[in-house]
Amino acid sequence: MFDVLSDRLESAWKKLRGQDRISQSNIQNALREVRRALLEADVNLQVVKDFISEVETKAQGAEVITGVRPDQQFIKIVYDELVQVMGEENIPLAEVEGKTTIVLMAGLQGTGKTTATAKLALHLRRLNRSCLLVATDVYRPAAIEQLLTLGKQIDVPVFELGSDADPVEIARQGVEHARAEGINTVIVDTAGRLQIDQDMMAELSRIKSTIEPDETLLVVDSMTGQEAANLTRTFHDQIGITGAILTKLDGDSRGGAALSVRQISGAPIKFIGVGEKVEALQPFYPERMASRILGMGDVLSLVEKAQEEINLADAEQMQEKILSAKFDFTDFLKQLRLMKNMGSLGGIMKLIPGMGKLSDDQLKQGETKLKRCEAMINSMTKQERRDPDLLASSPSRRRRIASGAGYRESDVSKLVGDFQKMRSLMQQMGQGKFPGMPGMFGVSSMGNPLAAGNRPAPGWRGYPGGVPPTKKKKKEKKKKGFGTL
Repeated sequence: MFDVLSDRLESAWKKLRGQDRISQSNIQNALREVRRALLEADVNLQVVKDFISEVETKAQGAEVITGVRPDQQFIKIVYDELVQVMGEENIPLAEVEGKTTIVLMAGLQGTGKTTATAKLALHLRRLNRSCLLVATDVYRPAAIEQLLTLGKQIDVPVFELGSDADPVEIARQGVEHARAEGINTVIVDTAGRLQIDQDMMAELSRIKSTIEPDETLLVVDSMTGQEAANLTRTFHDQIGITGAILTKLDGDSRGGAALSVRQISGAPIKFIGVGEKVEALQPFYPERMASRILGMGDVLSLVEKAQEEINLADAEQMQEKILSAKFDFTDFLKQLRLMKNMGSLGGIMKLIPGMGKLSDDQLKQGETKLKRCEAMINSMTKQERRDPDLLASSPSRRRRIASGAGYRESDVSKLVGDFQKMRSLMQQMGQGKFPGMPGMFGVSSMGNPLAAGNRPAPGWRGYPGGVPPTKKKKKEKKKKGFGTL
């Protein structure tokens, strides 16, 4: 997400590099780049005008801080304004003390509303809030079945009366059932339409007046750009919403919807959908989103992702294994699968400061290397996984593993050798030594978080800038080290 916007803003900072201060003259080129960046990201035109005006005013009136370059100061001003435009702070979902909290979901057809309903229920369940889903979409074929399937998948009950019942009555009975069962939160999934029409609005109004929800959330497809903001405003004016959920944000490289919704509609963004999986729903934090837009990463979200997947006792046990050089292939495979649960390699890397500029090719190469590692480890016996030294001394075992995984014996030998060296390096780091980390993902050191500095890691088999060595260099003795997997 935000790839286009981030790249454009990067060129804006370059306009101020080398300047000794921010002035009326030198800021204009940077502002022009920021304006282009926002427009290309499909941000609402009025939002762009207000944004540029505010940034220009604040930049010209900013006091020069000793030791801070003008481009860095300008980035801080843009960051603050991005946070301001997106709502300043996270607004959590309502929770009524001592009563069942009622959430009404609305939206057009095709925005991912039913899936977002299930994602929200899973998010609340992880917060130890019991949930009930209510299926009132009696118009779309298989809508009720879809919600039942999703409910079963996340272990959340679904209330439904079939496709012949009145949606208003289904909603009323569903809420009453939730109250009778003492359920913390009931989420009512309503029917979507291909476009806003009076029948849809009238039905939503009847449902809303009947169940009197504590939250009315509009599910909006972020791929529609600034139209998402206009849609939110229309629903807000006619129905009255308390917040929005932006779906498919991971597929929108522009990100204009996130910058337009709050400013145009007045309704805060409460959650964002960042993937197809039912776990892929995140609370919306304006300051974190601004950090991602500016390519600064999002460490807090990364930590939260890790906390959801990592057991503290397992982490401590793994730490002991690493420090004592007892880390084996079983542990390595466990870590690979843990990372998969947290999301794609690209998604994780972009949350790490400095890693946002990795190219798609580098990330794909990294994914391929990790899959190759997993395939070869899966071809090992339990004994071989626990004892990597066993493979180092047995060519026949390596040949069998290579044949089972569909790779060459040299690939398995490389994996074993690299793993042993990595284990040794981990032990040294545990003892307070920090040697240069070799490359493990098979991408260049500029795109490798494990490589030290902007140079190839020891034993790297690729070449800086993709330039092959001369014949003379080819004859030189190769340095020992990892190489790529």
